[in-house]
Amino acid sequence: MRPVATDGRYFTQAPIELAGSGIDLFKDGIEGTPNYIDWIISETPQNATVAVNALATSHANWNELHSKLNQSGRKLLDLPLLKNVWTDRGTEVKNPVFVHPIERAGKSVHQKLADIRTKMDEENATKHIVSSLDDVAWTLNLRGSDVECNPVFLGYLIIGLNDAILYVDIEKLTDESKQLMTDSAVQLKDYELFFDDLVKLKSQRILISPNTNQSVYEALKNQNDLIEKPVPGNLMKAVKNQAELEGFRTVMIRDGVAMVKFLHWLTQNAGKIEMNEYSIGEKLKAFRAAGKNFIGLSFGSIIGYKGNGAIIHYSAPKEGSAKVSNHGSILVDSGGQYLEGTTDITRTLPLGEVSDDFKRDSTLVLKGMIALSMVKFPKGTRGVHLDAFARLPLWMEGKDYNHGTGHGVGSFMNVHEGPQNIRKDLNPIELQPGMVVSNEPGYYLEGKYGIRHENLIVVKEWKKTQWNTFYEFETLTFCPFFKSIIVKDLLSTEEIDWLNDYHKKCEEKLAPHLEGEVREWFMEMVKPI
Repeated sequence: MRPVATDGRYFTQAPIELAGSGIDLFKDGIEGTPNYIDWIISETPQNATVAVNALATSHANWNELHSKLNQSGRKLLDLPLLKNVWTDRGTEVKNPVFVHPIERAGKSVHQKLADIRTKMDEENATKHIVSSLDDVAWTLNLRGSDVECNPVFLGYLIIGLNDAILYVDIEKLTDESKQLMTDSAVQLKDYELFFDDLVKLKSQRILISPNTNQSVYEALKNQNDLIEKPVPGNLMKAVKNQAELEGFRTVMIRDGVAMVKFLHWLTQNAGKIEMNEYSIGEKLKAFRAAGKNFIGLSFGSIIGYKGNGAIIHYSAPKEGSAKVSNHGSILVDSGGQYLEGTTDITRTLPLGEVSDDFKRDSTLVLKGMIALSMVKFPKGTRGVHLDAFARLPLWMEGKDYNHGTGHGVGSFMNVHEGPQNIRKDLNPIELQPGMVVSNEPGYYLEGKYGIRHENLIVVKEWKKTQWNTFYEFETLTFCPFFKSIIVKDLLSTEEIDWLNDYHKKCEEKLAPHLEGEVREWFMEMVKPI
């Protein structure tokens, strides 16, 4: 048996792609599916050695593997075979590393380092290793493009109480970036020297995340005291400051205008001109690219027509993509990276006649999205406490969806960002004012259709009472929903009021930037139901 394990997001997609491969699908989290470590133990003899690439394995996962394998009489070995097998990787492109200015970052590198050092002092740490690329980029107010759709660059950062060293391909840094590092007292060293320098660290108290790769731990563990705690900057990054929030609000209007122009084009041309899922995604990208400060997509667009919409993370192939006409439904999940911020939005829409079941399911999903949009909650609330609000309308009919309801979103940074989220799993991180998360319940009927409605929302203070400080969400996304797939009788008065108020705000924000036929179409879209 050669298994591959996936979570619920890929239960529909994986069997299609694995067909005929000889690889078996393990549905993670489903009763009867073995834990991957237990499966390894069942498939190997006593005293067996299991090879793992420590550079690509977090310390937390390594510890779990080591503990279970050791208890069963098996050994764990670091064996990075990939570089010996994959020998034709080509030459690395020298993508520039550029400055994310303080006008958009809202806080200087000096301030961020000082805040992190305060947390180091609290833990009595003398050094702090930052290995996650988004945390490195955020801390130093730098951005790059070494990872597709994510404005980050390859690098490690070591922060001391009085110094800091960035390990990076120095040739990638623009002159402005180098000057910022000099002004911020950050030393530059070549990326390849990082592990050489790690083994030289001795008698230090090092603050390090359990998610750091095991190779870093191996280089440090024998001669230093390791303090295993979350990266302090990770939570700081999640709580957006006013400059970052204004960036979100700015790009949401720009992105909303692009989405409206795209949705008008799609609904008016489906069935009239030849198009497929892939070409639709390219057209949407072109509408975004016409806007100011567009850098690229924030993730590969998910354009799922009819049954493909039920594949949660569907990616339309360039060759052989499904043709799209003026019947059935289509799910469009997409986003953009702009210099001022990051967007992520999903709209599900009819391109022709759809079934009454589809309309009902679409309304149930919308009810869940509206419920989460309207909720008030006390300080100390975690995402798991709110997840059920979005699922309840579906649960009441014995339905559900196999993905989280919300993930954190970066500020001109990764579209999937922690440490907060909204999902069934217990996450101890409290939701705090300034945290931006997605609000995206869905419903998927394999082979027939997929439905997802998604806006981005930000936590803000509502009011203080005798019981606690209470928070609410501000909706950041502006783009109308398709009223033709909403069953009004299923909506409460409060839900109808929310929808009409939301569409009024869409009109206020977007109408001044629209004209002609697009504006006329849009004004019909935002009329009250």
